[in-house]
Amino acid sequence: MTLTKTVPPNMRLPSTRICPSARRVLELPAMVNYPHALYRLILTPPADGSTQMAIDEAIWWAVAAGDALPTLRFYAWEPPCLSLGRNQPVSDADRVALAMAGYTLVRRPTGGRAILHVDELTYSLVVPLTDPRVQGDVLASCRRLSQGLLAGLELLGVPTAEAHQRSRNGRSPAPICFETPADFEVTVNGQKLIGSAQMRGRKTVLQHGTLPLRGDISRICTYLTTPTDPSRVRSRATTLERVLGRDVSWEQVAAAMAAGFEQALNLHVQPGGLAPAAARLAKELSVSKYGAETWNARH
Repeated sequence: MTLTKTVPPNMRLPSTRICPSARRVLELPAMVNYPHALYRLILTPPADGSTQMAIDEAIWWAVAAGDALPTLRFYAWEPPCLSLGRNQPVSDADRVALAMAGYTLVRRPTGGRAILHVDELTYSLVVPLTDPRVQGDVLASCRRLSQGLLAGLELLGVPTAEAHQRSRNGRSPAPICFETPADFEVTVNGQKLIGSAQMRGRKTVLQHGTLPLRGDISRICTYLTTPTDPSRVRSRATTLERVLGRDVSWEQVAAAMAAGFEQALNLHVQPGGLAPAAARLAKELSVSKYGAETWNARH
């Protein structure tokens, strides 16, 4: 099983294909006066849900131990997978419908609600808490990191995206992540475009999130046990294709998002891959934890 690869020959980082209306982003100084930092960039080939979650955790352990640079990773899911938040009941998932479609199920190490991972770009960031970009509480760090996401979207031609701030009237009980934006998740014209979640431990942050590229955002309703109106989901969430009115390849989106993080957070991202020890740990975790019923069905 191949876990990671370096940048493919046809991909440039940062992208040289920048929407003219977004060129001004690159001309601006970093949004906060962060000290310049070197991060590792990993592009992972499409893989199953247990593998992708295992890689995220293996990187988290490596960064926490001081064995790896802070890491920005982009990946996709194959076959499509329904992921549940760490504490979400497994009964929310229609496992029969998933199996009939050839889809899989995995539980994330982070919180939040269900996401159907298909036709998307997923990002993850693993950063020590000593880094000023993630210092403070969860909301403070999410606010700072969201600036990288917003800058990447603007490079793609999405100038109207914003970091959502919700009211304090309580959480929605809806089982779908993309029905309700949390604080500092990314919205466009009131519709959620990027959902993110975070975990902390060993003085290190893991934040990962989902950017749907194309397709019907309400497809997830088929794979949940709670009846949910697809039209309501479509009214509350969107895809990059719907926002731009055109399709953009995974490689183009990854390049723009990497450039956005570099610009907004004063970074240089250096393409790399997993060290052998981290690759071994990821392979072990994909079987013993994220591929195990004891983890995925524990709630």
